[in-house]
Amino acid sequence: MGRQFPFSNPSILLLFLTGVTIFSCSFNVVGGVIGVSWGRQTSHRLIPSMVVDLLLQNGIRHLKIFSTSENVLEAFAGGDIAITVTLPNEGLKHIVNTGVAAYWLQQKIRKNQNKNINITCLYVGSQPFSAFYRTETYDNAVDTLKIIQQALRLNGYDTVVATTPHFTDVLKPGIMKPSEADFRPDLKEKMVEFVSVLNASNAPFVMDVFPIHFVAENKWDIEFAFLDNKSNFSIEDNGHVYTNVFEFVYDSFVTAITKAGAPNLKVIVGQIGWPTDGFPGANVANAERFFREFIPFVKSTKGTPLRPGISIDVYIHSLVDENLSRISLGAFQRHWGLYTSYGEPKYKIDFSGAHRDIYPTTAKGVVLMPKRWCVFKGDKTNLTKVENQVSRACAEADCTSLLPGGLCSQLTFEQNVSYAFNRYFQMNSQYSTNGSSCDFENLATVVTEDPSVGTCKFPVEILAAERAETDGLMKRSRAGERLQASSSSSIVLSLLLIFLLRLI
Repeated sequence: MGRQFPFSNPSILLLFLTGVTIFSCSFNVVGGVIGVSWGRQTSHRLIPSMVVDLLLQNGIRHLKIFSTSENVLEAFAGGDIAITVTLPNEGLKHIVNTGVAAYWLQQKIRKNQNKNINITCLYVGSQPFSAFYRTETYDNAVDTLKIIQQALRLNGYDTVVATTPHFTDVLKPGIMKPSEADFRPDLKEKMVEFVSVLNASNAPFVMDVFPIHFVAENKWDIEFAFLDNKSNFSIEDNGHVYTNVFEFVYDSFVTAITKAGAPNLKVIVGQIGWPTDGFPGANVANAERFFREFIPFVKSTKGTPLRPGISIDVYIHSLVDENLSRISLGAFQRHWGLYTSYGEPKYKIDFSGAHRDIYPTTAKGVVLMPKRWCVFKGDKTNLTKVENQVSRACAEADCTSLLPGGLCSQLTFEQNVSYAFNRYFQMNSQYSTNGSSCDFENLATVVTEDPSVGTCKFPVEILAAERAETDGLMKRSRAGERLQASSSSSIVLSLLLIFLLRLI
């Protein structure tokens, strides 16, 4: 599909007119690039063409997706949005030599580039050494990255850069000053090799950081998570004063990379965000406050104490909430979105960094299902049956907002049950081939009056007209990951909900 290019920057216009296109994981332009990651672990997805329009309406020209699904990528044909795609961790073991790598690149990259899809960057794995929320790590990530980079060189992929993002737990624990930073002792040799590979190929080092998490882990004042820190908490380090966690973490990675032998290696941010539910301090007001200062900081080229005056490219995590994401760390993992799953902005954010007090554009063309809700009839004669049905509903649907600290954690017993039933009802598109999805052994009924309570919204889902394609190396890994994650997460959530019900 044809789309208009945004020529607000004269140098970009000149490059276009002369037939030259910029490709990279990061762009060396004045002011850092603001991109967005789009995770698709949701039961009812915005169709890809809607997402393309949403990004363009908001002036976002850089997108990271976590798959290479052709039906998704084809919506971006036209070249005006730079795409980063991912080879998942589970696929790393399949890339055993450059021949296999060349075949994968042909099927996942070149075929799509030939359709005028602007794939500029490939993430080879995602946080492969992190054990923060999973038990398995992927020690073959360095070898796979080297094979992929060799295949890129041998097969003429001059416009694609390959790298790998890393979470903050690759740094040694207990760092109190950036100058103390280094990679974990058990990873040091591997990370030094990683840095060497990136340095030789001129690829950026990608760090993932979540400020709300980092301050909680270090038991620091939550104000340190914000760039407009209103507390007296700061960290002094060799004449540099750190008043926020982002500069602290960024310079910690700079220090570690310098110690690994690459003092000039570019560092970009692959994921940074602020959840709006399911964690202390995770709310709309704090998310809005964080980005109100963070995006202008990125655009200002202020840099950090160790790298002043530089541009920092950033990908915000994430575009929409994902009600199927794993919750092994907590309910907040389903609430990172700038938008609800149906494309409604959750708070004000100005992607230009100009401090405008604006909401981002709402997704166009979204159609909601009929305004019907599934609610509890109120029969409490058999509480065990009620608990079992709530557990069944929440084993499949997203009930994380009911957990302590969630937006719906203050509901009454009846409202609590209704919320769970409605979530299941909506997730199943208000319908079931096995009968009504609003029955629950005759405990529930369908109503047309919105049962929402205050800030706790009982959602009506969108009409979903799209499913993700997964094939080749992606099929088993993505499907298996989701199934396993959903299963274990649901058990934990169900037990918590039963506990909550007994307390009411």
